[in-house]
Amino acid sequence: MEQTMKRCALVSGGIALVSAILWLILSKDFALTIAITTGTVFYHIGIRLLVGWAFDRFMDNQADYRKKWYQVSAWESAVYKKLQVKRWKSHLPTYDSSLFDPALHSWEEIAKAMCQAELVHEVNIVVSFVPILFSVWVGALPVFVITSILAAGYDLLFVILQRYNRPRVLRLAMRRDSQSKKV
Repeated sequence: MEQTMKRCALVSGGIALVSAILWLILSKDFALTIAITTGTVFYHIGIRLLVGWAFDRFMDNQADYRKKWYQVSAWESAVYKKLQVKRWKSHLPTYDSSLFDPALHSWEEIAKAMCQAELVHEVNIVVSFVPILFSVWVGALPVFVITSILAAGYDLLFVILQRYNRPRVLRLAMRRDSQSKKV
C-alpha cells in the first residue's frame, strides 16, 4: 500500500503540474479542471504521506496506550457494535501491515503502533478540510467541500478501526504477560 500511495501522489502531482502549465499557456477550461482535480488528489494523498512521515519521525511508534486519549469507553464500544465494525474491518487496506504483525512485534508494540496510527488518521481528518481554502482562488466550493468530507470520512474509518481493535490487542498483551509470569 505504501508504494501505491507514493506512486499515486507522484502521478497526480505530475498531472496537476502539467495541466496547470497547459491552462496557463492555452487558457483552456478543461486543463484547469484537470489541474484542480489532480491537484486535490495530490494534496489528499501527499498530506497523508507527510503526516504519517512526521509521526514516524517524532513518535517512532512509541505512543503510550495507557493515556486517557487512547482509552475506549463503553459508549464507543456500543457504537462500534452498531456500526458492525467486525464485519467490515478486514476490507480496509493497511499502509504497513508489518507494524501490526504479531510474528514481528509484541502485542504491546502493536498497541503502541495502533495509537500512533490513530493519531495520524485524526490529524488527517483535520487537514482534509484545508482544500476548502483553495476554493477562494479557483471557485468550485461544493467540489472541495465534498472531497474534503469524503477524505475525512475515509480517515474516520481507520480511527474507528484502531479504537475497535486496540482493546482486543491489549487483552492479548495482558494474557501473554500473565502466562509469562506463571512460567
